[in-house]
Amino acid sequence: MDWVTTSTILEELRDYSNAAAWDDFVNRFRDPIVRFTSSLGFDATDSQDIAQDALLAFAEKLRSGRYDRARGRLHSWLFGIVYRQALKQREKNRRRDRLLAGAGAVLAEGELPDEKTLDGLWDTEWERFVVLECFRQVRREFREESVRAFELVVRDDRSAQEAAEELGIPIKSVYNAKHRVLKRMRELRAELEEVR
Repeated sequence: MDWVTTSTILEELRDYSNAAAWDDFVNRFRDPIVRFTSSLGFDATDSQDIAQDALLAFAEKLRSGRYDRARGRLHSWLFGIVYRQALKQREKNRRRDRLLAGAGAVLAEGELPDEKTLDGLWDTEWERFVVLECFRQVRREFREESVRAFELVVRDDRSAQEAAEELGIPIKSVYNAKHRVLKRMRELRAELEEVR
């Protein structure tokens, strides 16, 4: 899959008939929503339902001009939509469980954490999503040796000397790989999160 900026996806998503834009949008944003809602205790089916409902709501609000970049970052706006969908799903599950348990029965079900806690969880999941998306693209753009040098030094916390020895390359190549990959990751992140 080619690298596509979030701005491009959102611009193309405004066209209701653009099925490819919808697919790109869902492919990019579904997984972080599902992981986030799963971490809140929703089962796989509920997490998928929340993601679908949130993405549909997001697209409709975007198409109606309700996203204003000046009022906040895209991931914050998306969090608000996901949060409201999670609350709706929790209430739907409560009603269903009450019906299944019979009139008057009250089933104990965990409450969602407060919005501030959820916001922190969402930020963590979003950060993971952004890093993974950028790293997938880095893997497409860089030679395997450069990616591996970067992983050894940054992810595995190995010294440049150890990485050079393991890969059989000069230590300067390790430093260059680390610098170039980090620089590209920053560029990709800016492209991914920029919404014009």
